[in-house]
Amino acid sequence: MNSSAAAEEDSRAYFRTRMSPDSRRAGVWRLIARRLEKLVPIRPDAAVLDLGAGYCDFINQVRAREKHAVDSAPSKEHAAPGVVFHQARCDELDSLPAAHFDAALASNLFEHLPLEAIRRTLAGLSRVLKPGGRLIVMQPNFRYCYKEFYDDYTHVTPLTHMGLADLIASCGYKIDKVLPKFLPFSFKSSGLPVPSFLVWLYLRLPWKPLAGQCLIVAVR
Repeated sequence: MNSSAAAEEDSRAYFRTRMSPDSRRAGVWRLIARRLEKLVPIRPDAAVLDLGAGYCDFINQVRAREKHAVDSAPSKEHAAPGVVFHQARCDELDSLPAAHFDAALASNLFEHLPLEAIRRTLAGLSRVLKPGGRLIVMQPNFRYCYKEFYDDYTHVTPLTHMGLADLIASCGYKIDKVLPKFLPFSFKSSGLPVPSFLVWLYLRLPWKPLAGQCLIVAVR
């Protein structure tokens, strides 16, 4: 088995175990997408990119004119109609058009990458985002989830909200928003409420019980 095939099989194995399908995820992400549309904001006429899209939970739910998903795993079948899927590594975005996207999301992605791969990914995103385009990053905040962080065997780079913001800024972005606590550490094990009204309420609470993920919005 060559290295590319081995990497693809590793990705499939991860999705079967740590990130197994869950029908409830779509409803949770619908509410997260609505919240992000207001916080960022994301306009209905925007072109949006979901990097490390996985099951395409975010990109399927966000309301935008043009929607693209990138993932190294062959997960095209999870993309909703109208979503353009690209099977590619997150640090190899040369096939995407320059200065094209109004917003890009990287959710639970950077903690899986070595530091240099994060820098390459940020450089690639800088190329494909329009001037003034928004980069949205959600991921574990090591300051608040250090006990659970390595429960995921693919986590390699721990970052706090401050370290992540500094890293993004060092790659030429302007930091717009930093929310140290935004979501629980994991949908799988955190006990994030499933009923829609509780998720809606959680996203609007000024304090976040069990929060272990941060949100950072940066401007290209």
